[in-house]
Amino acid sequence: MPTYEFRCEKCNERFTLILSILEYEKTKFRCPKCKSIRVKQEISPFQVKTSKKS
Repeated sequence: MPTYEFRCEKCNERFTLILSILEYEKTKFRCPKCKSIRVKQEISPFQVKTSKKS
């Protein structure tokens, strides 16, 4: 499942949520610290692991 990173614009708390794409589309996000709905998704790095074929 994809990992989404957010930052609260009110208290500046950063948090991570692991959600399916369907959950992501239906969810209203809240800061776990202050419960504000003023959250913004952050761009996060990711890593891909592939198999080497010979």
